[in-house]
Amino acid sequence: MQNLLIKIVRGYQRFISPLFPPSCRYYPTCSTYTIHALKVHGSMKGSLMGVARILRCHPFVRGGIDYVPIKFSLKRNQVDQEEPRYTYRKHSHY
Repeated sequence: MQNLLIKIVRGYQRFISPLFPPSCRYYPTCSTYTIHALKVHGSMKGSLMGVARILRCHPFVRGGIDYVPIKFSLKRNQVDQEEPRYTYRKHSHY
């Protein structure tokens, strides 16, 4: 499931995103954030984190640096100013 979700996001990055001007208010971009969240926290939590990030990305937010936190959270990561060293989860086969 995790690999499928990552492929969907990569498809968006490759085919849909180039059609629009850059507009993400955060670094890393929302799609890159979602891929990291999926790799670090797995399919369910990573998806929730990606959706929460997209909902935070709107014209009324200041934006800035927002790395995927090591500990699961749906809030903006205001602690890490440098990218954390992630331990990626291997997807499991059911």
